[in-house]
Amino acid sequence: MSNNEKLPFSKSTRTEIDAFLEKVSATPAVRRAESPGRLIFAMDATASRQPSWDHASHIQGDMFTETAGLGGLAIQLCYFRGFNEFHAFPWMTQSRDLLSVMSSVSCAGGHTQIEKVLQHTLQENKLNRVNALVYVGDCMEEDVNRLTIPAGELGLSGIPVFLFQEGTNQMARHAFMEIARLSKGAYSSFDSRSAQQLRDLLGAVAVYASGGHQALEAYSQRKGDTLQQLSSQIKKG
Repeated sequence: MSNNEKLPFSKSTRTEIDAFLEKVSATPAVRRAESPGRLIFAMDATASRQPSWDHASHIQGDMFTETAGLGGLAIQLCYFRGFNEFHAFPWMTQSRDLLSVMSSVSCAGGHTQIEKVLQHTLQENKLNRVNALVYVGDCMEEDVNRLTIPAGELGLSGIPVFLFQEGTNQMARHAFMEIARLSKGAYSSFDSRSAQQLRDLLGAVAVYASGGHQALEAYSQRKGDTLQQLSSQIKKG
C-alpha cells in the first residue's frame, strides 16, 4: 500500500453520510424490545492502524451511552493482527470493560483477516442472535470472491454489516461496498483527523440497532449539525 493511501483526507461529503444513514434507516430492526441489542465490533489491528487505535478505543465506549435508554447494547470486540492472530473477547455491556480490553491491545504487522471476522459472526449468531456487525479497517488483502460468500450468508441471516474505511485504498473500498451490499448493510469512509465524525456514525448504527427510526431521529436532533440536517431526508421503512 502506498503512503498516500494512508494520509488523512477530507471528511465524507454530506451526500455520502446521507446515503449511509439512509441505508441504516432502511435496515429492518430485528431485536426484541425486551432484550439488549447485540453488536459485534471488529477492528483491523495490523500495523497501519496503530496511529488511530487509541482514538478509536475511546470512541467505542460512547456507543453504550447512546443506547442506555433504548434497552441497552451488548458488544463483542474482535480484532486480527500479526500472523494468523484472531481474537474475540467475551460480550460486554459496560463501556469501561470495552475500554479496558481495547487498551490492552497493540497493533502488529500482518495481513487482513476479514473472512475470519465474517465467519465468526455467523458462528456467534448460531449461539445467540447477533443484530449487526461493525467493521473498521483501512485495507483489504484477501480474495474478494471468498468474502462475498459469508457476506451473502450474513445478509440471508438478517445480520447487516456496517463498514467504516479509514484511508483511500480503492481495493478495500470496492470490497467493503460489496460486503455491505450483500449483507444489506452500509459503507462509509471517515476522516482519521475527525474522531467526532466516526463517533457520530457509529452512534447512529448503535442507536438504530437498539431503537429503530424514532431513536435515530432523536439522536440526530441531539447531535445537531450534519446528522440533524440529514435526519429529515431519511426514508422510513
